Amino acid sequence: MSSAGVATPSREDLKRMATEAIDSRADELVSLSKTILANPEPGFRETTTARLVAGKFAEMGMQARIGLALTGLRADLVGGSPGPALAVIGELDSLIVNEHPHANSETGAAHACGHHCQMGMIMGAAMALKQPEVLEHLSGRLAFIAVPAEEYIEIEYRDSLRRAGKLEFLGGKPEMVRLGEFDDIDLAMMCHTTANPDERQLCISGTNNGTLAKKIQFIGKGAHAGGAPHLGINALNAATLALSAIHYNRETFRDEDSIRVHPIITKGGEAVSAVPADVRMETFVRGRTLDAIMDANVKVDRALKAGAMAVGGDVVIQTIPGYLPLRQNGAMNNVFEANANQLVGAENVGHIAARNGSTDMGDISHLMPAIHPYVGGATGIGHGADYVVHDYSLAVITAAKALAYTAIDLLADGATVGSGIVSGHRPEMTRAEYLKFMRGLAKEETFKGA
Repeated sequence: MSSAGVATPSREDLKRMATEAIDSRADELVSLSKTILANPEPGFRETTTARLVAGKFAEMGMQARIGLALTGLRADLVGGSPGPALAVIGELDSLIVNEHPHANSETGAAHACGHHCQMGMIMGAAMALKQPEVLEHLSGRLAFIAVPAEEYIEIEYRDSLRRAGKLEFLGGKPEMVRLGEFDDIDLAMMCHTTANPDERQLCISGTNNGTLAKKIQFIGKGAHAGGAPHLGINALNAATLALSAIHYNRETFRDEDSIRVHPIITKGGEAVSAVPADVRMETFVRGRTLDAIMDANVKVDRALKAGAMAVGGDVVIQTIPGYLPLRQNGAMNNVFEANANQLVGAENVGHIAARNGSTDMGDISHLMPAIHPYVGGATGIGHGADYVVHDYSLAVITAAKALAYTAIDLLADGATVGSGIVSGHRPEMTRAEYLKFMRGLAKEETFKGA
């Protein structure tokens, strides 16, 4: 009983109120997600999306702080009594997939990964939890954080922002960590869409690969490709040899390390009539552990240098901090799974041990308890032209309820569950250790192959 003699609502009572709030505004939440779908923007360019989300928070009476890591924003709710701070995270950015049916005709930007649904999810959770009859019975604080630039693309563009002093890290969450936006957060969660039928309607996930990024320039010597090719040094040949050398290393990658190296050539030369003197590449080096990533990174650098040496050219290798492997908190996953079972039935809840893609939620998970479950509703191949969300009721509304329910379980009843998870968790890194580690990964070297 409360001090006024009125019975304190149970967690199930709070979840029922959350459900009613989300259901009553379901059309609005789906419309928000579809509006973002129709206006895709890649990382650190999400100005229209950020304005739309900030405006929606303002309509709810929540004043968002904007311009975080260029385009991110954050709006907080304070519970009725002290307790831990829980971040509910969504991602603003799109990919670039020109062939996607919802691609921007000018930029090729497209939500081929379902991030547009995340804004509907976190907004629905905020609508549910900000109700006074719910919020007053939560202990602690809720931070709804819309982060930019989770998709690690356009490396050359983002590196230009770094060189101009506008940011340091090329991913949204690492940059927001640097800026201190997670300093006052104790737990974090988000939910991502999936098209994998084996993962069912809601999915409890394990780890994701970490990644390093590399920006590479092969430097040769220009010459007339027909009249005097012997006077040139072909940088494209150097790059081609380097690609082959990387492939020749693949048999040394152990299956359990899930190494993925997938380079692309972003510039192949200046003109067909000239020996290519300036060739650019980008690649990721992904792996399940930091040790495996660093081992593969050495092999990739060796292959790049071998290509330059073979033709007598130079190679400039820039290694850029990417994302850390994801470490899911088991206790938080258990709370989410119980709510998933309640929402869709245990037979519709999937489990997956590991994913070979990468997410900057991995960085957050090294600093605090964090989870990154999945929700169905999409079809196609992630990051592909056919990845489309069809079931918005599942992908937005059910996911919003799952996040709201989990927040209630963590922060209700004096935040007993949430506080217990925080006190029992030992982070892999402090913020200072994290920043030192990430900065230590950054390196640029010029290898002269002559």
